[in-house]
Amino acid sequence: MREPHLPELRQLKQFIAVAEELHFGRAAQRLNMTQPPLSQSVQNLEATLGVALFVRTTRQIALTEAGQALLPEARRILAQAENLAPMLQEVVAGTAGTLRLAFISIADYSILPRTLKAYREAFPGIRIELHEATTDRQLSMLQEGEIDAGLLIPPVPAHLQSMISYQTVRTEPLIVAAPDSMTLPAGGVSLQDIAGAPLILFPRKIAAALHDTILSFYREHGLTPVIAQEAIQMQTIIGLVAAGMGVALVPQAVANLQRPGVVYHRLRIAAPLVETGVAWRKDMPAPALQHFLPFLLSSSC
Repeated sequence: MREPHLPELRQLKQFIAVAEELHFGRAAQRLNMTQPPLSQSVQNLEATLGVALFVRTTRQIALTEAGQALLPEARRILAQAENLAPMLQEVVAGTAGTLRLAFISIADYSILPRTLKAYREAFPGIRIELHEATTDRQLSMLQEGEIDAGLLIPPVPAHLQSMISYQTVRTEPLIVAAPDSMTLPAGGVSLQDIAGAPLILFPRKIAAALHDTILSFYREHGLTPVIAQEAIQMQTIIGLVAAGMGVALVPQAVANLQRPGVVYHRLRIAAPLVETGVAWRKDMPAPALQHFLPFLLSSSC
């Protein structure tokens, strides 16, 4: 089957001139061309579309119903074509387009809300696609090119470091999330104060650094925790604490997640630090990302 021909932008521009002037001579003058090639171009357009666009008499021309229907569409198509180059230039400059961003739940309680607010106000032409995902999932998404950047817990595995750039955004101490039914000192707790309580934490598979930091902290103080439950979402961990199933060591920002039945306590002893950072593909830096990173880093201050 023969493929249909599409009208050219030049033909649409010439059609618009004739439709607005309703006179081939004036339209040709407006377009800085002679009348015969203009008439031929309109005839070719009609042949391409398979409809008559003008009713012609010896004294005047008028638009057919098809011509009247085409006129606003032709104007729209031409306007879009004229805006194509400026739009692409804005995309390359990072002031238009899309930013695909993944984040761990911890970031949602600290740096992400204020970063997004400031960034959206400064760059309203950028559409932001947000994906909540664990660190291991984000690294996979970066490899597959499914996101432009991810807020995650390091480290980036050695075999990915040649592909992925990473920058620290926030470092914060761990605090204790405990059921409100548990009696603990008001001025801060020691690890011994919670040593007998079951521990709820992230699986090592999705947050190896955080998992290992918590267990090492216990070992350094001669303690072996009883792991009651593992959960991949911070909301779930806090929910389990609220249900009285145990305690959790969580990044300080999680205290912004207020839930009945949970009390947050600082540690009296030197608390381990947890790092959150941003990672992106070295070979696929989204133009919008170059403007987002300064907002992200300033929000961490």
